[in-house]
Amino acid sequence: MSKLESSVVFGTEDILMSLCNSVTKVLTVATQSQIHYSGMVQRINKTCLKPDIGCFVLFDGGFSGLVVINFSAPAAMEMYESYMLSMGMAKSELASSHTADEVCNVMGELMNQIVGDFTGKVARELQTHITQNQPKMLVLNKQVMLSVDTNLEKPEARRVTFYTSRNNIFYLELAIDRIEFIKLFDFEPQEAPNPDDLIAQAHAQSAQNTPQAPSNDSDDLLKSLGM
Repeated sequence: MSKLESSVVFGTEDILMSLCNSVTKVLTVATQSQIHYSGMVQRINKTCLKPDIGCFVLFDGGFSGLVVINFSAPAAMEMYESYMLSMGMAKSELASSHTADEVCNVMGELMNQIVGDFTGKVARELQTHITQNQPKMLVLNKQVMLSVDTNLEKPEARRVTFYTSRNNIFYLELAIDRIEFIKLFDFEPQEAPNPDDLIAQAHAQSAQNTPQAPSNDSDDLLKSLGM
């Protein structure tokens, strides 16, 4: 068997699974509840923002694409409430409707964390770099079609169904160039950085860079003369 035939190939479904794992990881930690996704994926013709809350993020760099997450009102409110309660907020202080700005802000923050985790994995595991824009959130009361504003030559689109711990549903859609990553040689993917280690390293670096009090040239001259 030739080296090319035995190469490891990462395609659209592998990238999609990596993104899905970022969704479950971030939302499970943020809401302190179990989030999981369907074992089946849908091929779709185009991405679409749908009610009740639609969120999208564009990314570009090593490859280009679009991530859309469409939340039903119950799913959005469940994750918003679980996240805020886990942060120590009182239930009486929470927004009561999915149309509240606070709900959209929280879902946008979670979306940002999801795509941030995904781009980090892309850098470590696929050894390429992608950047993202700020997530855009829309509260919708009717279906809106969203076209991908990126230069995709052979676009592929997928949809995956997600379930919350209360069996509320939301959908992830990914539009991406048809792409394959072929491993040319074995390498060990970098480990995800430990946040505690990064903080400790930053503190140590800050201490090293603390400027010392400037010395007085006159005092140095007197000391050198023994005075």
